[in-house]
Amino acid sequence: MAEPNAPPSILLFGATAITGFTLANLFPQTISPFVPPKSKSSWPTLHLEETAWLKALFIERAPSLLIYCHAVCDVSKCEAAPDWAREMNVCHIRRLLDTLPPTTRLVYLSSDHVFGGNGAYDENSPPCPISVYGQTRVEAEELIIKRNNALVLRIGLAIGPSLNGRTGHSDWLAYRHQRQLPITIIEDEFRSVVWASDLARRIMALAHSDEIGLRHITATRAVSRVELAEYMADYLSIDPVLKFASRHQQAAPHLGHVELASLYRGALYQPLPSVVD
Repeated sequence: MAEPNAPPSILLFGATAITGFTLANLFPQTISPFVPPKSKSSWPTLHLEETAWLKALFIERAPSLLIYCHAVCDVSKCEAAPDWAREMNVCHIRRLLDTLPPTTRLVYLSSDHVFGGNGAYDENSPPCPISVYGQTRVEAEELIIKRNNALVLRIGLAIGPSLNGRTGHSDWLAYRHQRQLPITIIEDEFRSVVWASDLARRIMALAHSDEIGLRHITATRAVSRVELAEYMADYLSIDPVLKFASRHQQAAPHLGHVELASLYRGALYQPLPSVVD
């Protein structure tokens, strides 16, 4: 039996991600969040480059569950520095798998960026990433899927508050509007877009289930970036000046029409409501 004042046995790596931040705030009694170095947060710092740190943490905390939300998701930065992107998104995973106790369940949050064409993709769809970032996600998935009691969850775009108040679609839109900064919306990108709070609750339900392997968390429909930006502007009661551009005009790769679908049925796989519905 755990000590009365013992810290939670669920560790969350990557509480600066929109989904990670939401999980940490929705489940503060059960989750211990960790954040990357230089994050302006009172939560403890990750040192994923240090095998000794990982081993000591796992011995001290003996986690029953680790939810891994940490990744470098900036597509442009990954394109500019692919070796660095693989160090952060793949090599960290290798060190984690080398040190994580076999009794700890691992839930890894991946991304719809493992796909890059146009269409609806289920768990049997071959990955087809168009960016370095997407490729690192595929490589990380391949490592994790070999582990016992591990679950890979691919998610789309989560809408919710951020730790720093300026990342994620919602805070980004409000932040740039308030400072009269340019706001460019990619008009030919469509994603499965859900509220971060709905997504976090579904992740926790799946994390506490017996599900293993690869699963998609889906939305009721795919939403264009244009529709999303216009909806969020109304939701935030702001009137931003939006500039529209094609993904093919951008220096870094942008997704086209990528919709997550699932082969699985039941309460854990019901599509989450689209943000705009």
